[in-house]
Amino acid sequence: MTTATARFTPGSTAVRRDVHHGRVWSAQPYRTLTDDGDVLELLYWPGLTSLGPTTWSDAMRTGDHALRQSGLEDLVAGDWQLGPWKWEKTTLRSRFEAGAYFSVHTFQDAATGEPLRWYVNFELPYTRTPIGLDTFDLFVDLVVDPDLSAHHWKDVDEYEQARRLGLIDDDLHIRVEAAREQALGLLQDRRGPFAEAWPAWAPDPGWPRPQLPRDAADYEAGRTR
Repeated sequence: MTTATARFTPGSTAVRRDVHHGRVWSAQPYRTLTDDGDVLELLYWPGLTSLGPTTWSDAMRTGDHALRQSGLEDLVAGDWQLGPWKWEKTTLRSRFEAGAYFSVHTFQDAATGEPLRWYVNFELPYTRTPIGLDTFDLFVDLVVDPDLSAHHWKDVDEYEQARRLGLIDDDLHIRVEAAREQALGLLQDRRGPFAEAWPAWAPDPGWPRPQLPRDAADYEAGRTR
């Protein structure tokens, strides 16, 4: 039996979940690349099936921004439905560091291997579970060119809506602001995840696809297995 603090072996599945007030908001199965007990590097690629709120998946499919915004209201009300969605078009390499209020990702075109962007996702520091990591997305993101020459902020309006709705209180806002400064400092100084060259990779066709456990949407089951 695995414990909540066990490391994940290379090749094993680690499930990243967004959790809000004891309920699962999303769940994605990744393949573990490395895990030293502090930093996890995980891989994700087209064809993998995850769970997400249906308002979000419908908004992504239709491009309806108002529908995506309504998803935040559902989050506040604790009223959402999860549904499956399949990742397409890009391969994703992700780095999660213990205690950090952000994770760092690189996106490549899955067909050509072309580097597309670095992506800094601001989120609560992860908690290890027997099946992976529990965290919660903090809405704002930093998008960086592949050669690190330029960057821009993404979803600032969504973050402000989350502030108005009370999802980001004053204390958490201060922590997010500090994390934004920290991420920009690492980028400008080429430290941490930005110290190395672009980590090009492609999934081996022989790899089994990571699968979500059947009870991945059950918060307690994911924490007590």
